[in-house]
Amino acid sequence: MKSTERPLPLKNAPLQYAPENELGVVFLFSQIAKRLQFRIEKIRAAYPDCIAYRYAGDRQKRVRIEFEFKSSGFRAHRHDAACCDCIVCWSHDWPNVPNHLEVIELKRYFGTPFKVWIQAAIKDQQHWLDERDQLTWALSSRVTQGDLLLMYRGYPSCRIADVFRFAGRELERGPAGWRKGDADFGRIQRVCKLAAPIFLEDLRQHRVLRTASFVRMNMQGRGLLVSEYWPYLHSMICERNPKEKKILARYAPDKLG
Repeated sequence: MKSTERPLPLKNAPLQYAPENELGVVFLFSQIAKRLQFRIEKIRAAYPDCIAYRYAGDRQKRVRIEFEFKSSGFRAHRHDAACCDCIVCWSHDWPNVPNHLEVIELKRYFGTPFKVWIQAAIKDQQHWLDERDQLTWALSSRVTQGDLLLMYRGYPSCRIADVFRFAGRELERGPAGWRKGDADFGRIQRVCKLAAPIFLEDLRQHRVLRTASFVRMNMQGRGLLVSEYWPYLHSMICERNPKEKKILARYAPDKLG
């Protein structure tokens, strides 16, 4: 089945959408190499992909560059770190990268609009949302810095009463406390608390949201991407919580791009 999703649109970039592979990374790097003081000598098929020189005062230092879509691809491809100085990638998702390797994450230079997620909180976790404004939470591996998180309190509450954002720079892998295996964790920070929550029953009665897959699935899942429905969710939240309109203005639907 052909995917109906499309990549995120970019800001101030010659590429309309975020790259989906290494070729897109190479293209975008070519647009900022000079700005980062690189003089490219060679692009090749052999490892490492690129030989460049970088200005350091009145001298130029040789830099061996490997292009990857995600920085963790370097490890997955079993490259010899001793033969490389720098990884250029779209997304930096490798927290244990060797110290001598510089990582240039292109996402920081071209930027993407924020995404909106519904993030589940099971019964044993819900008290943390009342006690703290900053938390470490299990998130989707596709979450990026600045994404908005609508925290859904599952049974028996069945409501969205808290809005957070992903405030970290990258995710860290660790043991999942609620099931066997590992999960991706990141630092989240409160945006606002909703005095008038949005209940699951409200979503089921909405003329558009009732047909959304996340509603039909009863909000099951650790991270549900709902950017497509953010205009409706944003409107519902603001109508019920007019005091939060100002703080949520920075996340207005038209800023999704």
